[in-house]
Amino acid sequence: MQTSSPLARYEQALSQGEFKPDDVQREAITRLDALQQALAARQQTAAPATSGLLGRLSKLIGKEKNDVLPPLRGLYMWGGVGRGKTWVMDLFFQSIPGNRKLRLHFHRFMLRVHEELTQLQGQSDPLLIIADRFKAETDILCFDEFFVSDITDAMLLGTLMEALFERGIALVATSNIPPDDLYRNGLQRARFLPAIEQIKTHCDVMNVDAGIDYRLRTLTSAHLWNYPLNDKTHAEMGRMFQALAGGKPEQAPVLEINHRQMPTLGVSDGVLAINFTTLCGEGRSQHDYIALSRRFRSVLLHDVPVMIYKTEDQACRFLALVDEFYERHVKLVVAAETSLTEIYQGTRLKFEYQRCLSRLQEMQSEEYLRLPHLP
Repeated sequence: MQTSSPLARYEQALSQGEFKPDDVQREAITRLDALQQALAARQQTAAPATSGLLGRLSKLIGKEKNDVLPPLRGLYMWGGVGRGKTWVMDLFFQSIPGNRKLRLHFHRFMLRVHEELTQLQGQSDPLLIIADRFKAETDILCFDEFFVSDITDAMLLGTLMEALFERGIALVATSNIPPDDLYRNGLQRARFLPAIEQIKTHCDVMNVDAGIDYRLRTLTSAHLWNYPLNDKTHAEMGRMFQALAGGKPEQAPVLEINHRQMPTLGVSDGVLAINFTTLCGEGRSQHDYIALSRRFRSVLLHDVPVMIYKTEDQACRFLALVDEFYERHVKLVVAAETSLTEIYQGTRLKFEYQRCLSRLQEMQSEEYLRLPHLP
């Protein structure tokens, strides 16, 4: 079955009214269309050499054709949230024929690298072994939300990126910041600079900020505090999840946060849907909210009850959650029992809730919604 090209898929989405024409998106998709065609041609050329007697001989002498070819030039798309970067990358990824492709959230990619490093303890050049494993699996890596804040990750990436490119693996990535600003002001940043140079050498770097802000348009056209709790509110929350995630949700996955499991209502592409009781119930702490605020750019909080004197502890956790989300510019959408001004009816936190109320109101402003998420 022939796979539609990225450009053909984009034109189809436009014709069906799913998106408005966007010159910046079209330019990105045009570049990715050329990459998809080059990748398909390379894989088709290499296919005969990976099977039969010729393929076995090639493997024995370590000179499979695809191993010695340089990587195709990839694309690094950066810009603020809501520019459609992830949607563009996913459209490209879906158009690549075959299964020699890999799409990962960058956080997940680094988790996999660390897990494999643990398995390879005592081995020499473990990062090269990991690069070999990726090459055995894929010809292209698609990273969503490329962002580096951890010194351990930064120290690994210079060697790892070079090894991946040396093995002919192409890269397509999305990020909120340009390559030159990755890990800015980080400890021992000089050791990370080779990774930046590798990205700039092997990828076109494209800023997409001039395009339409789809996520902002979704948020500003919606009610971010929805009440009362009824079928209409629940349907609106489901629609918002789909619009913010830009794809189908993973069905009710269980997250691991601070070594403990946290059931959710849905997770997809930096968007979390979760129940109030799960997030603000007994056993949760500010450490959980810090971890969530770094990981998710948008959170849809379901079934928020009126908080009374019997549930002051839950109210206290809700205040802590709002503080952490506010600091990292997380976009919060709520389904609640009553209005924003009436949701807290306790006694102990009246003063604190007035501050929280002010923050919640600010978090619904267009100025706040334009702020980039701070992982």
